[in-house]
Amino acid sequence: MLNGIANAFRVPELRKKILLTVGVLVLYRFGAYLPVPGAPFQEMLSAYAAGVSSGAMAVLNLFSGGALSRMSVFSLGIMPYITAQIILQMFQAVVPSLGELAREGESGQRKITQYTRYLTIALALLNAIAYLFYFKSYGVTFSQMGIPEALENAIVVFTMLVGAVIIMWLGEVITQRGVGNGMSLIIFANIMSGLPSALISSVTTNGNALLTAITLVVIVAIVPLIVYIERGQRRIPVQYAKRVVGRRVMGGQNTYLPIKVNTAGVVPIIFASAVLYFPAQIAVFFPGIDWIQTVANALSSGWLNWALSVVLIVLFAYFYTSMVFNPEETADQLRKQGGFVPGVRPGAATAAYIKSTIDHVTLPGALFMAVLAVVPTIIFWFTNDTLIQSFGGTSVLIMVGVAMDTIASLESQLKMHNYEGFFK
Repeated sequence: MLNGIANAFRVPELRKKILLTVGVLVLYRFGAYLPVPGAPFQEMLSAYAAGVSSGAMAVLNLFSGGALSRMSVFSLGIMPYITAQIILQMFQAVVPSLGELAREGESGQRKITQYTRYLTIALALLNAIAYLFYFKSYGVTFSQMGIPEALENAIVVFTMLVGAVIIMWLGEVITQRGVGNGMSLIIFANIMSGLPSALISSVTTNGNALLTAITLVVIVAIVPLIVYIERGQRRIPVQYAKRVVGRRVMGGQNTYLPIKVNTAGVVPIIFASAVLYFPAQIAVFFPGIDWIQTVANALSSGWLNWALSVVLIVLFAYFYTSMVFNPEETADQLRKQGGFVPGVRPGAATAAYIKSTIDHVTLPGALFMAVLAVVPTIIFWFTNDTLIQSFGGTSVLIMVGVAMDTIASLESQLKMHNYEGFFK
């Protein structure tokens, strides 16, 4: 693996991409510590520790890399963009015009990306206003510059809105000019940034070094299982009929159609988290209404959150898999190329067979993700260990999934330049 890293830096083009990616992530982390104008840093930390850190706000703070607790420029994190993506992807299945755009190829995707940006800005504006009033309800004052309160509020909201736009732009820069998926790498950096403080808090606050050690061992031990599931696939055998083209005989070979156990990756967990914590983002508009806060907290933690998490993760796994893998199109391509599944008639019967296989393979992968996401949350409910909260199954699965995707991207580019990959 060290040889693969050295080879990556020997390729000038790849070296520039790696350095650009690292530089953008460093810049992002700097913005996570840069407070908005007029934000009282110590007062923010005290208010967050006093009561804001419970329930959904703790998870939102985790995905923002601690920026929310500091009321920094990047307080909104990546969640507005992810929520916008979820809304537009779901609308593609119910709005015919969006569905047509998605099938138009690159030009259609550019339009959908533009719509995603506009929706992200709208959601970010709502979140910025909501967080401002939410923290004010805990006694935080933002009038630090000797200007009217309304103007100060406008500056705070505008700064967080600009921060959300910058995060969106940084993620797209990494995706287009760097290595890997920019949004996933930003989430990865946010989660990893909380590791030192989570370790210290787990030992000092809870005073249970044994529990911390056991948690670390379990996290390390579960990584190979995650990799095994991520790499697992069901191979559908495919044969190609022989064709005579001029004087040459084409086809006749045997191959397979790979169906991954976890085709959707970490997307269902991220989507499910965004959906469950969206009511909490809405609830910050109404800090004085108890029943709204109760509903938001119930959806953010507790048995209702656990049950809905399992259901949503499974549903999103099937939904996302159906979007990236179309059995009808695959069966049609096989028929046009002279391929067929042994024992299955070409056309509709092949499409039905592929769909049935996908449904059977997706279920265990979705249940595995659901268990991995929910069980650590239940354990945290009883132990109150910050390390389990910060590095539960969801965080580990996201980190492993992002790391595998990034390494795969690097490895494919290394092999393009005739270098060995990271693993032989």
